[in-house]
Amino acid sequence: MPSRLHPEDQKRVDEYLSSPVHRVERRPFRVWILIALVAGSVIGLGLLSRLLAQFAVA
Repeated sequence: MPSRLHPEDQKRVDEYLSSPVHRVERRPFRVWILIALVAGSVIGLGLLSRLLAQFAVA
């Protein structure tokens, strides 16, 4: 898709994005850690809700 910017504006955007500030090395994304965190949160909150329900019923 062609840019909708003027060529000189596109050049400035390209220079800005290629600056060292925007070239931070990041660790690879690990989906299994995210899944484990979400599952742990759901299980933990589920157990907490069951515990609170036991106190409310008793």
